[in-house]
Amino acid sequence: QVLLVESGGGSVQAGGSLRLSCAVSGYTHSTYSAGWFRQTPGRAREGAAAIESDGTTTYADSVKGRFTISKDNAENIVYLQMNSLKPEDTAMYYCAADSKGTVMGRQVRAGTWAPRPVDAWGRGTQVNVSS
Repeated sequence: QVLLVESGGGSVQAGGSLRLSCAVSGYTHSTYSAGWFRQTPGRAREGAAAIESDGTTTYADSVKGRFTISKDNAENIVYLQMNSLKPEDTAMYYCAADSKGTVMGRQVRAGTWAPRPVDAWGRGTQVNVSS
């Protein structure tokens, strides 16, 4: 059973930084894809950043140049470094992982994407950015 546990959320002022971590367990290999999605009340979950098993990364237009996703294959941790945070980044952030391919589903508004069915989701970590 694949298990994902997020940590690192919190409250920061605009312009600040946070690093989210997603501890991944249950895979017998490191060739899985992963991603970070975010969701606000009343809205669908949307992609922020994704990383493929070969290390290729993709970012939503709204976070390009500010967020960096990375994957430590030795420790099985997926990180999301978030810099220059804005109030509109406030959301619950969820980690997803899948061994069959990308976690990115169909493209939706504003250069982001919906999730596709994945092996597992974390329970989320809240990020609050005040102006």
